[in-house]
Amino acid sequence: MDFSKYHALGNDYIVIDPNKTMFNLTKENIELVCHRNFGVGSDGILYGPIFEGNNIKLKILNPDGSEAEKSGNGIRIFSRYLLDQGYVDTTSFAIDTLGGQVHVTLLDPKGKLVKVDMGSVTFLSDSIPVAGKSREVVDEVLELDNRSVKITCVSIGNPHCVIAKNDISEELAKEYGPLIENHPMFPNRINLQLLKVIDRSNIQIEIWERGAGYTLASGSSSCAAASAAYKLGVVNSNLKVHMPGGSIDIDINPDGHVHMTGSVSSVYSGKFSEELWQNLMSR
Repeated sequence: MDFSKYHALGNDYIVIDPNKTMFNLTKENIELVCHRNFGVGSDGILYGPIFEGNNIKLKILNPDGSEAEKSGNGIRIFSRYLLDQGYVDTTSFAIDTLGGQVHVTLLDPKGKLVKVDMGSVTFLSDSIPVAGKSREVVDEVLELDNRSVKITCVSIGNPHCVIAKNDISEELAKEYGPLIENHPMFPNRINLQLLKVIDRSNIQIEIWERGAGYTLASGSSSCAAASAAYKLGVVNSNLKVHMPGGSIDIDINPDGHVHMTGSVSSVYSGKFSEELWQNLMSR
């Protein structure tokens, strides 16, 4: 059973290729492989490429066994894998995800810098989803554990909740994250970004990802936080998002599309041991 590991600004994924490796996509198997003590360890599994006609499909699996609609970092990593394995021979191509089709451009001959058209964002509650009447969820008050916070919610194929604060930290993300992710206002759970505006061209975020927990970097979170800040009128349409793992460039186009540009690094390729393989196959 072969696998490859990459990271995008410290957000690490294992790529398991169904064309090369048998793998039972059970919740227990996904949890085991992603576990940093009992398995290989990662922020998720990228399962693909799955070929459907001329289309390339990708499954993005969280460490808790759930499937994510979209992941900006995951898409960049998977694009690098497609190039590394010879599945693509052009600099531009499309990938199908649960959250819709995304278009990718490789800006580096080795796939180390990747630009992704993440699609259009929406602030509509029905599309995110957020409970209650149909509305745009912008600068809205949410009651959270005996305190009130201002939230802006957005979907870019997956759901995000952005809270703007003057001071943000890893500790605060870990405190707010589980409360926001599992809040009854969000029927499909939700990702959290704590947002600090540095200036009109730079923002800083701390991230809690649905199904994964505290994360050093996230492409879709960068797009969501940048879009929320732009909606609130506090930043320009072209900006840099700073995270503990590094930074991503975001361009918000007049047509509503959000483009994300960031790096990808290869970590290693390997094989699961016979003992682990037998454990996985028995589940």
